[in-house]
Formats: sequence, C-alpha cells, structure tokens
Amino acid sequence: MSAGDGKPREKISREPMPRQDPDVRRHNFDEVALGYSEEQAVREAGRCLRCKKRPCVSGCPVEIEIPAFIYHVAERRFDLAAAKLKEKNSLPAICGRVCPQEDQCEKMCVLGVKSEPVAIGRLERFVADFESKAGTMALPSRPAPTGRKVGVVGSGPAGLTLAGDLAKMGHDVTIFEALHKAGGVLVYGIPEFRLPKEIVKREVEYIEQLGVKVVVNFVVGKTRTVDDLLAEGFDAIFIGTGAGLPYFMNIPGENLNGVYSANEFLTRSNLMKAYLFPKYDTPIKIGRRVAVVGGGNVAMDSARTAMRLGAEEVYCIYRRSRAEMPARQEEAENALEEGMILRELTSPIGIAGNDKGWVREIRCIRMELGEPDASGRRRPVPVEGSEAGTEVDVVVMAIGQGPNPLVPATTQGLKTTKWGNIIADEATGETSLPGVFAGGDIVTGAATVILEMGAGRKAARAIDAYLRRG
Repeated sequence: MSAGDGKPREKISREPMPRQDPDVRRHNFDEVALGYSEEQAVREAGRCLRCKKRPCVSGCPVEIEIPAFIYHVAERRFDLAAAKLKEKNSLPAICGRVCPQEDQCEKMCVLGVKSEPVAIGRLERFVADFESKAGTMALPSRPAPTGRKVGVVGSGPAGLTLAGDLAKMGHDVTIFEALHKAGGVLVYGIPEFRLPKEIVKREVEYIEQLGVKVVVNFVVGKTRTVDDLLAEGFDAIFIGTGAGLPYFMNIPGENLNGVYSANEFLTRSNLMKAYLFPKYDTPIKIGRRVAVVGGGNVAMDSARTAMRLGAEEVYCIYRRSRAEMPARQEEAENALEEGMILRELTSPIGIAGNDKGWVREIRCIRMELGEPDASGRRRPVPVEGSEAGTEVDVVVMAIGQGPNPLVPATTQGLKTTKWGNIIADEATGETSLPGVFAGGDIVTGAATVILEMGAGRKAARAIDAYLRRG
C-alpha cells in the first residue's frame, strides 16, 4: 500500500513530536510536548495501513477503533475522528499524553514490523485538542433514565471512565472524591509539564456534561461509608480509590527532615501548586542537591519537578541498570536531556542528617545484576565494600505505593489480599459484597492510566448487567 504521494507507507518516516528545548523547559512547568499541527497529523495518519485484522485494537485496554479514527484524521474529518474516539474513550486528551502506547496499541501495529509504528497516541492527543480548540464537541445521545443510582468512590481514571460509560447507559451516577479537585492521580501525581491540569479539568467537565455528578471533599470511609451509601439508596458502588499509600525502604534516616515520599512531593507541587510560589504559599523544601530513589515514571516526574523547582543537581538512584528501568523510554530520555544524573546499579543503605535533623547525605552501595527474579528482570546483588556517600539535602522515595486502606477498613465483609488490595473479579470487578465492585490500582496495585480505564470499562458493563437483572 502507498500513501497519497505514492510512497510506500513503510518508507515514510514517523512524524516527530515537536518539543520544548531541554535547556528551556527544565526551567518552566509548561507542557514539554507541543503537539502535532494539522499537516503533521494528516501526514502521520496517512501512514496507517488500515489492516483488516486491526491488531492495534486488541492492544488497547479500552477497545478504541483505532484505524477508523485515524482514517478520519487522514481525510481531515477531525470532528468525526473525535466522535469515533469518544465512543470508547471519554478521556482522549489524557490518554494521548500519558498512556504507554509503545507497550500497547503501537506495539501491535503491523507497520512497526518493518518500520516505526503509527503514532497512535500523538494522533489521539491531536484530535482531542483540535476538538477543544474548535469548540465542536458534541455530546452523544443518551437513553431514557433507568432509575438506578451508582456511587463511584474516587475520581481517578477508573472512576471517571466507569462513570462516563454508565451515564451513557442511562444510569444516575455520582462520583465521591476525597480531595478538593476531581481527577485523582491525574491531578495530584502527574506534573503540569506532562499533563496540564487544564486538560484534566476539561475532561472532567465532559464527564459532568454526560450527566455525572461530582462531589468533592467527601471522604468515603469518614464522611460516609460504603454501607451508608447503599443504605441511602445507591443500587451499586464502584471503589476506585487507587494506590495512595507510599512505600519506604525502612533504612536509617528516612524520618529526617527533607525526606519525602514521591506522593507527598508531587502532591505539594501539583495539586497544591507549590511551583507557583508565592502565589500559592505551599511549603516544600527546594534542595540544592536532590536524590530521587526509583526508576519508574513517578521517579522521573519527581526528578524533573525537582529540577524545575531550582535544584542544581538531581540524582536518580536506581538499583538496576537503565535497560531495566520501568519508566517509559520517552520520560527517561526527557529527564536525562534536562540534566538528571542517573546513578544506575546503586541502592541506598542509609540517610545521614545534620545536627538540626535535616538531610545532609545519602549513603549507597553498588549493585551488580544476578539471576532474573519473579518480574523477569535480573536481580540486583550488593557488591561488598562498595559503600559511598553523596551530599544531598532532599531525598524523594519513589519506589512504589500500595492500596489506599481506608475503604476496605471501613467496609465490613469486603475481602482483601494480604497486601490490602481488594479482591475483585478481573473481568467484572465484582467483589465479595453484592452490589459492590472495584477496579484499578486498589485491585491490581499501581498500574498505568489506560489499564485503570480498562478496568473501569469492564466494571461498567458488569454493573449495567447487574442493575438490569434487578
């Protein structure tokens, strides 16, 4: 097959994403990726082979009809492309920015066998942004109300997706959010330079326009329990409270001033807007030298945030090599371009403080890779006698997080694993309690935004079937 200029599609180079210069962007919180122009989007869409078997769709957790929306882009029918996207995805502007397409839909792209895969995520972002700028957003038709009420605990990706789907099925849906803004990890965890909060606000407003009610400052487990909500007239409850419990290494010195969990560090900067000081007087320690422990996306977000807050040197301390880092390649590359110093094959063994109780040094030991562990990655093994210290004044622990324990602890009869995750059916989200469903990080542990959305979509179908059975 060939594109409009007669050139075989596999010979056409993938359209690069325009970005801010690294030396400029490390000093601001503006979005790094600038998005495609119309011409770039049309050229990239023209690379799609429009396969009959559509393997890219099988790689999408929310089942977007990818070749169909891309075809509309290639034909410059951007409004139709947006409508096709939103048949399956109520948060396209978010997914187009933060989902790991390279490990999902783009990984399945046939074009990627001989060339680079179609930039599906970038096209999704373009379509969503174009629709917003053009002001052409159209709401889908909704069926007659079913009279059934669904309560959604948490407004993260799983909860928002489920709420939108159920609203389009005719159900009365209310989201209960503990924080003062809706969006969950999208607002407190992901920095402005990767996902502008105005984008999240726009997507939440779309969910509300579908008929979903959003109640903030409502802590389920404190303000009301799940049992209270069921007793007050809700026919089903979905729990999507995420993984908000930070993990630490339990090494000496973790209680010193200047040691943050990544959750706290990013929440202070993102949700509480510490980066806009003095307009927002949110306290945050801005270190001259910062150590971020971990190698995932959260670690990259923390390191890049620290640089933008004014740190002169930011070290990423990771116990394996860069090849094993779980962060998206794009995010790791961005961080390194911006000046992050990677200390690979290194693991902290202690943090030392000064006489006032503030961090002054992080002590680490060198590691070498041994046999693979349960994750399939080679297990890091300490090298005896290789301990050394690095002078720092802030340490951010970004080694993962566990399930939020509040709702399970206040819901009698709700079964959990030994780690505190809610036990739920993978295909339906059904829990041990009738009418109570769960999905996303509270079930699986910390995962990606798109996998959380996929869990929300599955649970929405199951709740709809449950409600219609009476």
